[in-house]
Amino acid sequence: MKKVKILTADQAVDLVKDGDTLVTSGFVGNCNPEALSKAIEKKFLETGAPKDLTLFYAASQGDRSGKTGGDHYAHKGLLKRVIAAHYATAPRLGEMCVNNELEAYNLPQGALVYLLRDMAGHRAGTITHVGLDTFVDPRNGGGKVNEKTTEDLIEVIEVDGKEKLFYKTFPVNICFLRGTYADEYGNVTLEKEVATTEVTSIAQAVRNNGGTVIVQVESVVQSGTLDARLVKIPGIYVDAVVVANKEDHEQAIGQEYNPAISGETRAFLSDDVAISPLTIKKVIARRAAMELRKDTVVNLGVGAPEYIAQVANEEQIADYMTLTVESGAIGGIPQGGPRFGSSLNPDAIIDQPYQFDFYDGGGLNMAFLGLAECDETGNINVSRFGPKLAGCGGFINITQNAKKVFFCGTFTAGGLKAKLDDGKLIIEQEGKNIKFKKSVDQVTFSGRYANKNNQPVLYITERCVFELREDGLYLIEVAPGIDIQTQIIDLMEFTPKMAKEIKIMDEKLFKEDKIGLRQ
Repeated sequence: MKKVKILTADQAVDLVKDGDTLVTSGFVGNCNPEALSKAIEKKFLETGAPKDLTLFYAASQGDRSGKTGGDHYAHKGLLKRVIAAHYATAPRLGEMCVNNELEAYNLPQGALVYLLRDMAGHRAGTITHVGLDTFVDPRNGGGKVNEKTTEDLIEVIEVDGKEKLFYKTFPVNICFLRGTYADEYGNVTLEKEVATTEVTSIAQAVRNNGGTVIVQVESVVQSGTLDARLVKIPGIYVDAVVVANKEDHEQAIGQEYNPAISGETRAFLSDDVAISPLTIKKVIARRAAMELRKDTVVNLGVGAPEYIAQVANEEQIADYMTLTVESGAIGGIPQGGPRFGSSLNPDAIIDQPYQFDFYDGGGLNMAFLGLAECDETGNINVSRFGPKLAGCGGFINITQNAKKVFFCGTFTAGGLKAKLDDGKLIIEQEGKNIKFKKSVDQVTFSGRYANKNNQPVLYITERCVFELREDGLYLIEVAPGIDIQTQIIDLMEFTPKMAKEIKIMDEKLFKEDKIGLRQ
């Protein structure tokens, strides 16, 4: 077996040619091949080459600073096209997409990791139900971000009398991946990474398409010293290895190394749980936590849903649920910020495609996701707000397939202030932005699709709870102290349907003491 080439980052990026389709690994601030992405940015700014690349990544890459991950590629002329699931962590790249400066697609994260497997197997594409009735559906735009983007990457087909979406494969020429150690023959382990993501599939796809596989690592070690069970990128796939400096190989961007989030050790967690201050987001999380049942598998989104784990710990019901993260972490405590995608003390870390197989097959008992915009048919938008492109990430896979879905967020946005007074909710200043609209800007979750599949859906805010029923959105609960007409209906662009009996939300939700969820 031939020894692998060991190159500098500058030498490695010379292998990228004009017009190539480049695939990069990474998940938010984790697992990003920063040395390679920095080097290609530097070369382009100095020489104007390579140019007209297609950048393809399955998740979200960056820390929102505009200087990391996908934003290394945010230069006019460097990219011709970008295909990604999420753009919020690479804001400059997202802005270029919205401004029509390059072709851009926003497609579901799970579909993209499957697509890589199908590319590796030389299959024509991925067939799945994920994306039907959302903005990804070709009848609703096909995931195209702007007018410059015209090619259809998705088709509607019929299989056994049921509608499916067919995501087409395409050639991939080169990839930048990241691992921990490589041996002299290019075998790569990922033991210090917080997730294995889809690196095996990327390497296979590029190799089987006749492309070039480049892996950034911490160091190169002697052959025979690696645990073969930890090798996720076999040397037979790898063309070159780059040893990165410490600054460009942080476990998570801007974060100290923590072996307890990569599964190498377990952190000690005290049994003493600090009780956090009572806020309106905590009220929302408490109401959501009331839905938790024993022995459930759960996914928590960012924003208000993040507080649910905290509430569960305070109420001593954390053992009711096993938390999972799209990147592949199962169990433990999901982390936020640049570390989103990792979990503290995970029970298992599996490859991202397998996690989405589990999600898409209905493995999640419950999913608690954010509530950015909602309309009268129960549609949710979290992906596109006028000139702001966030992207769908794994949201579509998760919400279309979880057995029960709960959307959690404040009733209005932009300056909402409230206080909690002896079991009542007092609105001191209303948010400037209405979130319950006649129609949402973009359909990331389809109420119609949920109804068609008899999926239970609740919409939980600090002042009321709605339920999706066959004929629309029903108001089913109201917080004590809230006037239905002036503080709910008048602040919506549509009038919700009313349940026969509108319940008053439990006043315990609005008091400092624990609410007693342990049964």
